[in-house]
Amino acid sequence: MDAGTGWHDPTGHCRCAQPAAEPPGCFMELYGAALRMGCFDWDLDTGLMCMDATAHEVFDVRPEEYDGRPETLAARVPPVEAHRLDQIVAHALKDGSQTYGAYFRVRCRTGSMRWTHTHGCIRRDATGRPRRIVGIVRDATRELGDTPPAAREPVDEDAERRRTTSIVQGTTAALAHARTVRDVIDVLKDTHGLAHLGASNLVMGLVEAGRIRLVAEGPAGSFVPGTRVTRVDEPYPMSEVVRTLAPRYIESAEEFARSYPLLWPHIAGLGITSAAYLPLIAQARPIGALGLLYQHKSGFTVEERNVLVALGSSIAQSLQRAMFYEQEKDLAQGLQQAMLPRTIPGVPGAEIAVRYRSAALGRDIGGDWYDVIPLPGGRVGAVIGDVQGHDTHAAAVMGQLRIVLRAYAAEGHMPATVMARASGFLHELDTERFATCLYAEADLMTGVVQFVRAGHLDPLLQLADGSCRRVPVDGGLPLGLSAEFGRLDYPVTTLELDPGQTLLLCTDGLVEVPGADLDDGMQALAELAATGPRDLSELADRLCGIVDGRGGDDDAALLLLRRRMIDAPRSGGRLQQHVAPSDPEALTEARHMIRAAVRAWGAGERADEIELVADELITNALMHTDGAAVVTLRVLSGADRRLRVDVEDSSSALPRRREAGEEGVSGRGLLLVDLLADVWGVDARGGGKCVWCEFVVPARNERA
Repeated sequence: MDAGTGWHDPTGHCRCAQPAAEPPGCFMELYGAALRMGCFDWDLDTGLMCMDATAHEVFDVRPEEYDGRPETLAARVPPVEAHRLDQIVAHALKDGSQTYGAYFRVRCRTGSMRWTHTHGCIRRDATGRPRRIVGIVRDATRELGDTPPAAREPVDEDAERRRTTSIVQGTTAALAHARTVRDVIDVLKDTHGLAHLGASNLVMGLVEAGRIRLVAEGPAGSFVPGTRVTRVDEPYPMSEVVRTLAPRYIESAEEFARSYPLLWPHIAGLGITSAAYLPLIAQARPIGALGLLYQHKSGFTVEERNVLVALGSSIAQSLQRAMFYEQEKDLAQGLQQAMLPRTIPGVPGAEIAVRYRSAALGRDIGGDWYDVIPLPGGRVGAVIGDVQGHDTHAAAVMGQLRIVLRAYAAEGHMPATVMARASGFLHELDTERFATCLYAEADLMTGVVQFVRAGHLDPLLQLADGSCRRVPVDGGLPLGLSAEFGRLDYPVTTLELDPGQTLLLCTDGLVEVPGADLDDGMQALAELAATGPRDLSELADRLCGIVDGRGGDDDAALLLLRRRMIDAPRSGGRLQQHVAPSDPEALTEARHMIRAAVRAWGAGERADEIELVADELITNALMHTDGAAVVTLRVLSGADRRLRVDVEDSSSALPRRREAGEEGVSGRGLLLVDLLADVWGVDARGGGKCVWCEFVVPARNERA
């Protein structure tokens, strides 16, 4: 059984363990010596609450007077206190809290009132339903002092309760918006927050590894050398309240000087007349200490102490939440960065800039990613994507998906195949997540870019003059969904990227604004790029500046790829046709395309040779493989002007020359290619291949 829990033995009697979450080391002796503390176990299903002998003493009830029902304690807890305590417990049970803490008064047998503190841990089942509360109850007389004689006279308890509730609720409401430790400090240092308490300033320290680290200083010039980090056993007020877990009220300058001779000389000139130091306790452990300093006040009434201890409890809960938030955010950001490429490789012929912006709100991690994949033959792959969800699972899926996309592309698969295989992989992960993605494969020698889009945003194209426009790209279903519904045929869109032009790929976090149309966001991004700097890194910073300025609850990724101005062969045109194995019309259209292209591009007397070789390569691909063929024609200009024919298929078997018989009708294909083309070859493309050939053709100004 964990420390702090209670249990029932077979006889039905309550056996209570040590107080919940025992403090380490030097705190242990103080628990027994300084506090009268008992424990309880409250079964919420039966309504019975068992208490140990010390808890009976705290409530001043005899064992025979208590029947295990909380209502029996009504004789000791005044109605106002009972009502307030019931509200605190009910709120904790309803909002999913794991713990609660509260100060309340107990009426002793003599009729006098004394302060008591309780801290409970709520145990829930797998569905989140509360089943038990185990915790402690202790005498808080040393913390809040004995009730003065005047308090025994009839008082307006309702007015006191309203005043206390108003002050604590106001501060608690402000703390509810604090996400970080710095936010908590800023709320407390706000003049409106301190005005309620009359304090001139505050100091705060956090307990870390048995030491207290100062995170907020008092008035300007009040820092005491050597107190940035102090031990818990040193003679300072914050150390004392952390050790004793009890507030320390210093009611005069003389008391301050007498109690803390090492500290007082450094702050004697600040006009401090009193101070209140509060332990910040969460889950029965001290996580810090708060000191409130006063310049025009002496002494603390019971009501003021009540406000301060209630405020301390609220601050402790907010502070613990902020510490958890910062720890989780650091972990999430570290995981996110580990999943993204650590460096972007240098790619000859291209200038690349990438940016990633985490969500401004929340500690969740996103599934946005980018990647740059150097490929053989002067090509490069650019990926931008977004996995559904904002948690560590989305990041884990993103990391796996990024790796397989890179692997499929590096194997030489066509862009559509890369996307289809990635979709199948995501589907086989047996996750409910899907992902949007845009993959662009750019041939930096020719400028030809092939796009495949899986439910993602279209890319933007910035021309050399700075103008920017959206590039419509045919798309398929998001990754994962296309495999689930058997729609893996992703269309390919081609674009010719001239030197100096820039591709802009991004995720929706960069352009999506709540309540605004996504197309408007894309248009605004294009306009911002058009007026942005020409330097690619500066342009990336400017585009991400819109996210930095407005914040948001979604991550954003950006990838810019610019083709450099280099002395390389330039594309004079490009056409592509997909030919299905059982589609005669597609084969006819491919032949028509070839015939029209070679004549339009000025192939001259070599037009018939090019048509014959291209037709032969397409026919071989359809006859000797089970899949489709993709034929691509392009014009290359360099030292000489060439027309290149690429025919891609899904078979990894390489073509080989065979001797045809005198009456054979096959075996002459590669012979024709070898005789008619100036150069030809075969490139492996993962599970397939590309057979290509080039023809030297006269330049346009050389034609007759």
